[in-house]
Order: sequence, then C-alpha cells, then structure tokens
Amino acid sequence: MTPHLALDHLWTAAGCDAAALDAVTLTGEDPGLPSVYRVGTLATATIAAMGLAAAECFRLRTGCRQRVEVDMRRALAAFRSERYLRIDDGPPPALRDPVMGFYATRDGRWIQLHTNFPHHLAGILKVLGCANSRAAVAEAIRGWDGAALDQTLADAGLCAALIRSPREWAALEQARAIANLPLFEITRIGDAPPEPAGRGGADRPLAGARVLDLSRIIAGPVAGRALAQHGAQVLLVNGPHLPNIAPLVIDNGRGKRSAIVDLRNEAGRDQLLALARDADVFQQAYRPGAVAALGFTPEALAQARPGIVYVSISAYGHTGPWAQRRGFDSLVQSASGIAWTESRAAGVDEPKHLPCQALDHATGYLAAFGAMVALARRATEGGSWHVRVSLAQTGRWLQSMGQIEDGWRAPEVGAEDLQDCMETVDSPFGRVRGTLPAERLSETPPFYGRPPVPIGTDEASWVA
Repeated sequence: MTPHLALDHLWTAAGCDAAALDAVTLTGEDPGLPSVYRVGTLATATIAAMGLAAAECFRLRTGCRQRVEVDMRRALAAFRSERYLRIDDGPPPALRDPVMGFYATRDGRWIQLHTNFPHHLAGILKVLGCANSRAAVAEAIRGWDGAALDQTLADAGLCAALIRSPREWAALEQARAIANLPLFEITRIGDAPPEPAGRGGADRPLAGARVLDLSRIIAGPVAGRALAQHGAQVLLVNGPHLPNIAPLVIDNGRGKRSAIVDLRNEAGRDQLLALARDADVFQQAYRPGAVAALGFTPEALAQARPGIVYVSISAYGHTGPWAQRRGFDSLVQSASGIAWTESRAAGVDEPKHLPCQALDHATGYLAAFGAMVALARRATEGGSWHVRVSLAQTGRWLQSMGQIEDGWRAPEVGAEDLQDCMETVDSPFGRVRGTLPAERLSETPPFYGRPPVPIGTDEASWVA
C-alpha cells in the first residue's frame, strides 16, 4: 500500500469529500526506518488525513481552500518525537524503567513486561516474588510457562504480553472481536444545531475550539497536541494521584495548558462537568468504561453539552474479552504478532519491536482526524458525535498493508539527521528541543502557541 492509497482509504472511510484529496501532496517512500512494516506509509497517511481535516475545518469557517503537504521523512520524525526530545542540549531523556523488556519463559516462549509506572513494577515484582533487578526478574520468569504468566499478570491488572505470532493472535477471541470493527468510528450520538468548529475569529482551523484532554503517555496526548497545533485551546486534565513519564509530559504538552482535577470526589467531578459544558471536544484515553463509571459517558455529555465531540482511545478496542486489559503500544505489538514478525525477518531470537511507537502516534493522529471530521460535520449538519479508535485496530491496519522484504536493513535515523525538523523553545523545564509538526498547510501553517508546562500549572478553567 502506498501513502496515497492509505490516505484515500482514511478519507473515504470517514465519508469526506473525495475532491479535497486533490489538494494533497505526499512525498517519500518506505522503508524510511528499519522495519519490514510500512511504518512510513502509516505515518504519512495518518498525519496527512489529520492535516487535511484541519484544512477542511478552515474552509468551512472561511471559504478558503489550501494545500496540504506531508513528506515521509518529517512524518517519521514526528512519529519518534519523544526519542528526539532534548532538554538544555542534554542527553536523550530516559523513557523506560530498567526492568521493562523481553524475558524467556520456562516453556521456550517470550513475554514482555511493561513497568514504567511504579505501581505496575511493584505489582509484577510481587507476583514474581523477586527483587527489583533484571537478573532477578529473568530468573523468576524462567520458572513460569509463558501463557500462564501472561494470564496471571493480566488478571492482576498488570501490564505484560506474551509474544505471539500473527496466526496465534488471529486465533484469539480478542483479535476476532476487533476484526469485526472498522479502523475508526465517527458516530452521531445526539441532536444539536449546527455550530462552527471554533469560537471567534478563524485565523486558524480550530481557533476558539476548546478541547478537554484526559490522557497520558503518547496516543491521547499526541491527539491533543495535534489539535493544539491547529489552534485549539487544549486543557490537559490530570488527577493528582496519577503517575506520568516526565519526558512525555514535556514532548506531548507542547501547545497545551495543564490543570489538575481530582475525579475521585464529587467536587472534582462537578468541576470537570462544568468544563465539559463549555467544551467542543472531550477526549479520554483510559480503559473502556473507566471514565464512564464516573458519570462521563458519551451520552451523558451529549445531553449536558449538545454538540460535544467525545473521543475514546483504548489499547485493545472497546469490545471483546481484552477490552479491560491494560495495554500500551509495545504490548499490543507483542501480543498481535508485530514483534514476532520483526524478529523473524531480521533473523534474531529475541522479539523485536517497531523502530518507533507507531501504533501510539498513528492512533493519536487518527483520533485528532476523527475529532476534526466530527467538528466539520457538526458545522454542516449539527449533532453530537462519538469518535472511537484503538491501538489494536491501528496495528491491524498496519499489518494489512503488507511487508517490505529486508526493510529492517534500512539505515537508522538519528536526531543529528533531522535538524530541519526540529525547533527549540524556552519553557519552565529549560530549553526544549522537539520535532516540528510534520504537515504543511499553505494558508495556516501548524505551530505550538505555548511551551510545555509542568502538570497543574494552570487553573482548571477556559481562557476567554
């Protein structure tokens, strides 16, 4: 599949006007990074779809059409934004706990542990009954069969994945559940009069649009960041008790305000509801049902704020036996056969992930794309809307694109190779050097209007 075909698929699946595709120019071809998968095609297409949706929001507000250009090299830089982040010209920030990684099991299988949050690490060490070191964890896991440990950790609400081949994954009920779903869903969930994508002047596609971003780590924060780079006022909402990964807060916080709201008490929930009543987009990336259990279902918010666009992002999809399983990009790669395929292609024994968090980033851009398509529909026909995406559905689409023989031999790309794809800004964290938005719009170039700020810097309110 080529980037143009992939973009055509996204645009037509969303029911958008095919004539708009004439305004898009895509350049570059796979492999842009060492992988047998078409990661460059995934990056180029999802970012282009998001950029074109922004251009359509601008056209609906102003009548002005514009061209959209995406080069694969810049798209892949954006897909690795956290890897290229630098603070005060220092070394690359640490993104992973030392225990995280692949381990051999007693029955000759491999399992991946995800231990970036302290409570997830503590839980895994308790199940294994061992010390906090890679050597101790490796020794403990050699006493387990892979499938048994995978299930035991999942039952405990912890983060791990047995390395499966694509065939093993396809045989699971969860794989069959998402095989029956489209790549993304944009569904009308209520009636409301037509309403522009934003408030006030329309110098940018989403100028005046208000976005509540209830997400952490990469996929959801990338979606919020993408909306911010096209002019939306994005308010990141974190709980005071929730852990984060500092470099990701910085990288994905560009363009956003940041507030703390405690949803464990009624006052906090009332505060969030008040914010939602004045929002255009409510985005959440917690496990299916978690935010809904606090009273924030799509239907409830559509009633409280007719015209809301509710965006749901999950790991394994909103249906099936794994819907409640905790997951991250690398775990979905491991469970679904991607890590198995990469290692087999490269002729190595240990599993091998994609050269970037491609499922996270692509899902984030698809979420932003869906949100903007829904805002455009709201502008023309009214209604409240629900957008749903998941890492597993994105991974399934990537796998469907076919493979590149010897693609894993493509050269690595370092930060020093991408100086033209970077910008530096002053922030409370110091001098932050990060990747620029990859898409180019002829009339409204995307940019980050604010530097990243520490969590809780801002009031939990909208700026008039």
